[in-house]
Amino acid sequence: MDIQAVETSYARWAPIYDRTFGAITNRARRKSVEFVNSLGGSVLEVGVGTGMSLEFYSPDMKVTGIDFSDDMLAKAKAKVESHGFSHVKELRQMDARFLDFPDNSFDTIVAMHVVSVVPEPERVVAEMARVCKPGGTVLITNHFARDKGLLSLIERATASLPNVLGWHSDFRIERVLGESALRVVEQKPWPPFGMMTFLRMQKAK
Repeated sequence: MDIQAVETSYARWAPIYDRTFGAITNRARRKSVEFVNSLGGSVLEVGVGTGMSLEFYSPDMKVTGIDFSDDMLAKAKAKVESHGFSHVKELRQMDARFLDFPDNSFDTIVAMHVVSVVPEPERVVAEMARVCKPGGTVLITNHFARDKGLLSLIERATASLPNVLGWHSDFRIERVLGESALRVVEQKPWPPFGMMTFLRMQKAK
């Protein structure tokens, strides 16, 4: 997907996202944030979307969220204002390929259901690694393509429709594993029904 397609797709999704794909992935989102809370410190959430995850962060966390879609961000900002989330320090419109933060800025970088959406995911992961502190965590939860089974057939059948769906259904995990500054320390199935993957990486000290 090119960046204009992302913007158009998520402008279309924004009004119904929380009740559709957001609802399906909400358990995985909660579990991911619970893990981030156990680490403590500062967090950058790449692709914060409508802010569905923000309520799950502990009050003592320092959370910054970015998203390319102004429509999605508007809903996230409304949640912060209405609920008074003091742990959310900043929400900014930003292209994840060009993060406007200095090197080594955050203890944890988290991207939930994002890497199969963005253009140039390899570049996005490289930027996530750059702004992560040495020894810090880069956490990705996402659906990755399977090699066999019914889901793999569905993935291949819908692979030509990323601009309609808003993501790449046949996205391969290898595309996010090539960043030399990061090493995989944990990879496991994630809700719903193990369809997603929890991928925890650590930046070299």
